[in-house]
Amino acid sequence: MKRMLDFVRLHKQFAILSALVFLLILTAVSAPLWIKISPYASNLKDAFLPPAGEHLFGTDKLGRDVFSRVIYGSRISLTSSLLLTISVLFLGTVLGITAGYFGGVIDTVVMRIADMLISFPGMVLAIAVAGIMGASTMNAVIAILIVSWTKYARLARSLVLKIRHKDYIYAALTTGSKNLYILKKYMLPNVMPTLIVTAASDIGTMMLELAGLSFLGFGAKPPLAEWGLMLNEGRIYMMDYPWLMIYPGFAICIVVVIFNLLGDSLRDILDPRNKTK
Repeated sequence: MKRMLDFVRLHKQFAILSALVFLLILTAVSAPLWIKISPYASNLKDAFLPPAGEHLFGTDKLGRDVFSRVIYGSRISLTSSLLLTISVLFLGTVLGITAGYFGGVIDTVVMRIADMLISFPGMVLAIAVAGIMGASTMNAVIAILIVSWTKYARLARSLVLKIRHKDYIYAALTTGSKNLYILKKYMLPNVMPTLIVTAASDIGTMMLELAGLSFLGFGAKPPLAEWGLMLNEGRIYMMDYPWLMIYPGFAICIVVVIFNLLGDSLRDILDPRNKTK
């Protein structure tokens, strides 16, 4: 307990941001327990009500409560963003470590595929893939996964190449250690801190990209309560009923800022230069 308190005192910003992330996740998970109005219940008589009273964030064109839709939207946006980040981290790490350690044909194939994908603008390629697969939240996740793993693969490969020819790696090979053991014992621990920091910083970016696909009509489909889709539905009425875009946009802004700051704090904690100080 004392060590935990010492860690919190030493890294106050990280502790505060972690608490905020926990609060966001808790809010999303517990939404059905305290949200009284269904985000999908429509009543045309209550359409376009301004924020007040029972409807804290007002209502949309179908009379649905915007507050409940924003809260329920966090469930979809957070889940899909975290799923996408974990998938990109896993795929990129596996391919990058494998390419960097074994080299040869494996390295050539993986890196040439990565170079080919990088040569296209990422968002444009994601739109093309999502358009071919059809609009849905899962297809949007897959589309961004296809264009985003290259960053992690190249980073993991470069980190592996730094230690691939170290004496202790040759010593492990000489003593009969198998490749899988070397990958788990030496390669993975050396690359994971950097990749985890990168992934934590990219959660906000992934959320923006998913919201962007939904805004353009290639992600979540009505009547789902998803922040990007809510922005798309509210843009037509932006001048007359601005709350339809203000609140989901503000929610995206807050969550993205929190995760970006959390990634910066995590980078500072895992930076070896700070440990020496």
